Amino acid sequence: MFVVEVYAAVRQFVFNDGKSRREAARVFGLSRETISKMCRFSMPPGYVRQRPPEKPKLGPLIPVIEAILEADRTAPVKQRHTAKRIFERLRDEHGFAGGYTVVKDHVRIERARGRETFVP
Repeated sequence: MFVVEVYAAVRQFVFNDGKSRREAARVFGLSRETISKMCRFSMPPGYVRQRPPEKPKLGPLIPVIEAILEADRTAPVKQRHTAKRIFERLRDEHGFAGGYTVVKDHVRIERARGRETFVP
């Protein structure tokens, strides 16, 4: 990925100074296709994931985690499951062979998704 300064310098070279894209490719040492992409977008386009990452070990157990978290919403605060307790239940009751961190990250995302937010 190119730094924003190079990006801006190429765009200034082509648009403000009136030089050709071929000359910009030669001066900056980049390919002509890269120069045309830099001229096409005003800001560098970021990476966008095509589809969400697969979770081969946790995937089949996601409905179980969601059911546990749904039941926790009505339970008293002291009786709710922690991520560690959810991991232990998955390991003991469902034979989960994955790691704790994967479960912890998924629980954190699911809890944040279910939380209400106030926007004034």
